[in-house]
Amino acid sequence: MRGSHVVTPASLPTLSIVSLSFNQARFLADCVDSVAAQKAEGVEYIVVDPGSSDGSREILQGRIQDIDSLILEPDNGPADGLNRGFSRATGELFGYINADDRLAPGAIRFVRGYFASHPSVDVLCGSLRIIDEHGRSSIRARTSDRFDVRRYAARLCNIAQQATFFRRRAFDLVGGFNPGNRVAWDGELLADLALAHARFANVRKVLGEFRVYRGTISSSEGYLAKLDTYYLGVEKKLRDRGIEPYTPTARTLGKLAYKLNLWRYAECLLVR
Repeated sequence: MRGSHVVTPASLPTLSIVSLSFNQARFLADCVDSVAAQKAEGVEYIVVDPGSSDGSREILQGRIQDIDSLILEPDNGPADGLNRGFSRATGELFGYINADDRLAPGAIRFVRGYFASHPSVDVLCGSLRIIDEHGRSSIRARTSDRFDVRRYAARLCNIAQQATFFRRRAFDLVGGFNPGNRVAWDGELLADLALAHARFANVRKVLGEFRVYRGTISSSEGYLAKLDTYYLGVEKKLRDRGIEPYTPTARTLGKLAYKLNLWRYAECLLVR
């Protein structure tokens, strides 16, 4: 690892991973196993289940030896559930993986080493591998764009949530996730971190695996309309901070340039 600090096992920062489980029994064991296989000293795993009724809780009880804290209580939506999970966390670093996704092999060791070698970095955005409902890897991969809050508000900046990790101090500084956000709580957290001057870094390494299948939130009825409303709220946040969002013309031109950016597609072939 490059950096100004010499990394030893004793100097690795502690890491807390949170999973939010809600009626994803067919994928849940895969998710838990992807974290449990990488558990080491200084790593804790927290699972939040606000009331699954599909056998998920039985699966979690059957893997209780791999879980450091199991929170079985109602919440007020995904963002609130994640906040509850991180309120129990003791790590210096935070990450979260949804119950239908997986942590990529070797991710935990890489993330801890990276943050140890780069003490000025607050948020690490990695790449992800796309898998299907059976866990089979696609040839498709996705890299995270360098986070820019204006470009994000214009929908010109994509981040791989499953491959994103951040320091506890940064998370606490912005107050965690917005409990009222049930559309893009992950993106809003990053926008809040950027507005709080958190320092972002990107790596091509695959740190998460994103499962694509029918039945995800993004395929639900009315999702796009809710997303439009959400982005208007992000633009308001920018204006409240004295940052002018992209004009409609600039946004349209930016989207065209984003789609025609051949390097973005080529970079996906370089992930490892």
